[in-house]
Amino acid sequence: MEEKVSVWKANITNGLIFGLIYIVYSLIMYFLDLSLNKTQGYIFLLLQIPIIFLMLKYYRDGFFHGYIKYGQSVGAGVIIFLYYSVIVAVYTYVFYKFIDPDMVEKQLAMVEEMLINRGTPEAAIEAAMKIQKKILIPEIIAPMSIINNMFTGTVLTLLVSIFIRREGNPLIDAPES
Repeated sequence: MEEKVSVWKANITNGLIFGLIYIVYSLIMYFLDLSLNKTQGYIFLLLQIPIIFLMLKYYRDGFFHGYIKYGQSVGAGVIIFLYYSVIVAVYTYVFYKFIDPDMVEKQLAMVEEMLINRGTPEAAIEAAMKIQKKILIPEIIAPMSIINNMFTGTVLTLLVSIFIRREGNPLIDAPES
């Protein structure tokens, strides 16, 4: 008789690995002074696709003997991204609060420069910067990263699960009693 494993327990390792991959990537970008570069964010987004593909394939092959329904794959992917998002939120808080508290000021300067380059009126820039200063604090950035990562992760999981799903023929592949 096969032992049933909880989808939560089966994917905690994947979520932890995924979170550690992000932390390493983020620290490399920080030490290379590329943290404020938009391109590096898109690069990591593209890296997430093969990472979640491999993690879901591992889950399918390791726990479902090569067969998994679309919904099971999506559920596992969302759980992986939930673990990942919590790890990233904790790291984000620690990063902004302790590692580089000046990062907020750098981001504010970047936003202000972007608004100036767009030709935004001075009054609008001041209003926008006032709002940004209230939002760009570690206590808000970290929880918002959970929401952002869960949304992105759900979309990626919905797409990747199309290629992960593999359903067998229930008449041929029925387990023997």
